[in-house]
Amino acid sequence: MTPVLVVFTMLLCLHTSASSAVTDTILPGQALGVDNKLISSNGRYALGFFQIGHTANWYLGIWFNTVPKFTSAWVANRDKPIRNTTSLELTISHDGNLVVVNRSTKSAIWTTQANIKRNSTTAAMLLSSGNLVLTDSSNSTKVLWQSFDHPTDTFFPGAKLGWDKVTGLKRRFVSWKNLVNPATGAYCEQLDPSGVDQLLLLALNSSIPYWSTGVWNGKYFAALPEMSARHSISPKFVDNDKEKYLTYNLVAEYMDPNMVTRHVIDVSGQAKTFIWMKGSEDWVMINAQPRAQCDVHAICGPFTICTDNKVPHCNCMEGFTITSPKDWELENRAGGCSRNTQLDCISNKSTTHTTDKFYSVPCVKLPQNAPKVEAAASASDCAQICLSNCSCSAYSFSDNRCSMWHNELLNIRQLQCSDTTNSNGEILYLRLSAKDVQSLKNNRRGIVAGIVIGTGISTLGLFALVLLLMIWRNKNKRSGQIRNESEVCDGIAAFRYNDLQRATNSFADKLGGGSFGSVFKGFIKGSNAIAVKRLDGAYQGEKQFRAEVSSIGAVQHINLVKLVGFCCEGSKRLLVYEYMSNRSLDVHLFGSNSMLNWTARYEIGLGVARGLAYLHDSCRDRVIHCDIKPENILLDASLLPKIADFGMAKLLGRDYSRVLTTMRGTTGYLAPEWLTGVPITPKVDVFSYGMVLLEIISGRRNSCPTVPSGGNTDVYFPVHAAHKLLEGDVGSLVDHKLHGIANLDELEIACKVACWCLQDNELDRPTMGQVVQILQGLVEITMPPIPRLLQAMAGSSHSTCSFFVSGKRAALHV
Repeated sequence: MTPVLVVFTMLLCLHTSASSAVTDTILPGQALGVDNKLISSNGRYALGFFQIGHTANWYLGIWFNTVPKFTSAWVANRDKPIRNTTSLELTISHDGNLVVVNRSTKSAIWTTQANIKRNSTTAAMLLSSGNLVLTDSSNSTKVLWQSFDHPTDTFFPGAKLGWDKVTGLKRRFVSWKNLVNPATGAYCEQLDPSGVDQLLLLALNSSIPYWSTGVWNGKYFAALPEMSARHSISPKFVDNDKEKYLTYNLVAEYMDPNMVTRHVIDVSGQAKTFIWMKGSEDWVMINAQPRAQCDVHAICGPFTICTDNKVPHCNCMEGFTITSPKDWELENRAGGCSRNTQLDCISNKSTTHTTDKFYSVPCVKLPQNAPKVEAAASASDCAQICLSNCSCSAYSFSDNRCSMWHNELLNIRQLQCSDTTNSNGEILYLRLSAKDVQSLKNNRRGIVAGIVIGTGISTLGLFALVLLLMIWRNKNKRSGQIRNESEVCDGIAAFRYNDLQRATNSFADKLGGGSFGSVFKGFIKGSNAIAVKRLDGAYQGEKQFRAEVSSIGAVQHINLVKLVGFCCEGSKRLLVYEYMSNRSLDVHLFGSNSMLNWTARYEIGLGVARGLAYLHDSCRDRVIHCDIKPENILLDASLLPKIADFGMAKLLGRDYSRVLTTMRGTTGYLAPEWLTGVPITPKVDVFSYGMVLLEIISGRRNSCPTVPSGGNTDVYFPVHAAHKLLEGDVGSLVDHKLHGIANLDELEIACKVACWCLQDNELDRPTMGQVVQILQGLVEITMPPIPRLLQAMAGSSHSTCSFFVSGKRAALHV
């Protein structure tokens, strides 16, 4: 073999081994091909070439190596995707820089562009922090270039968000363009360039932030006090002569080794924190700022309306259609919506001719800082001035103020004016072509006519149905038949037993059981899932059946499980409910494979409170549930809570304030009235709710004893929680699975509400309506005393603490 061939073979072997071996380093003469990757020493991160979705674009980047779902964290060539991967490789060029090169054309596609001294030898390494560094081979501590200085959308632990005062290097995080395109997007997260020690979220095409963290106080940002309770995260804000930045690190002793965290500026414009637990199927979002999607600047694009409590959030205004449906599917709504018909407006120096009209959009929040038109003294003046300008898109007239918007219309937000908490909605007058306005009016007339005709047909149909029912009942009267059964169950579907038996596959899939029967999953026509409750026990079953059909069937509320139908054949009694895909709350609170973030928990607590308030105060006949517990709180696909199982319920007529009952709830959630045998009121539900709220906070059963830090005696958790509340240490009560990530203001409010709900005297407990107002932030709440009964139940040595105002025991401020 000739010397030249020997040398060539050795070089080929060197190149092949470097490409195929699992390593974290690239040395001169080595290359990383499309089919290879670098892996950090701890195995957490990988660097290589990848595609996203079904696109033809290729990128060089870093991703989470231990997460089954591919998730990119850094992209080198985000704005210059690679189409041809033939002969593609990452290597170190002759000048020492990292370079992505096409070997066949010898053209450079991407390079680090570091200023490196001639004849220097460099090496590239993917660190265990996820930072790709280019260093001097003779001095590995000398970093010539690093990916942390050129971030995309992800904030790595140990990375810096800020700027270098010496070199002028600025580091900020910029969102992706859409879900499958990492190109520069619409939003960024950065330090306040004005010099204020805070982080800002803003649109790249706007200098006005739509959210800020508040000023750094040395420990946390003013708008994020929950940072002080996150023991797993150690933030650090640095401001010296050389640089100014924010960084953070993860504290190993508080971290689950199986958990991966990720902080990004999302396509949605929100700064989001996710975690991935071992065995998970997807990332779990534990925090998002701003919380309301509609707070993000121009999130829906021009000529759209954003609604917070609606999915999807974004919808076109009347007279407009989505400009690019494909982009909307990928959550890039920058193009917004376009007019169905162009405006008819011709303007010259002296006059303007137009046939355009205005269409009213009620109950909206208008963009801030709208210019005021001084010349308009009335609504008609305002409209005419707008029509006289072809660029005017809309106007509003409120409180004798005329405001106008020209060209693109952004940041229109739909409010819920039926809710007394959102009664400040205004009317926007949207400029449309006369053709579109007329079309919309015709549609409205058609809807009204349809309702009238439909109502008439329904009335005739109902009359015919009643007539047939009377004939049927006269022919089929039997002794022992439940009287007025059709009236009790009016409006609820009647099922045959055989139909439900087939729907549940002979009751094969059992979801759970209660005091009066078991619940099974089934399917009816159209593949709709249902939950069938089969009542056991002839006497109790009949009584329970009558109570549930008459109460649940007549009650309709978003936070109550809907009764779909029933079955009554002989001694068989079955109830058919809507199926809740996320099962019951206890599965999520106490299970090992599921976790609710703080926002979800707070919303669940508020939803349950709303449901109970409706039962207690808004039904024709007051309903006491009598068995509130996590097992009786179901969650739908969007984690909306719905109260289930009125099996313990008793109806209270409006003429009676109390009822004596022999029914009993579930141990651990029982109010003192149950234990003493005195008559019960709706306040027994309030007590049970307080117990459930503590479990929502802690993620543990109240019945499980707690060993306080530094103590050696088990303490009943509700008592422990009350003491921690008085000490101002509510952060220690939150579920450890949240790693301290919770809104401390909401946490304190929830703890206070729970402790007030657990008061010994039912008169001291709030109503569920008051609880709703407190959780919504509409009513202030004072510090509650520790209930004496809980102290006695716990056998605690702590003395009873009370909160006094002006020498009197504190009461709720409502």
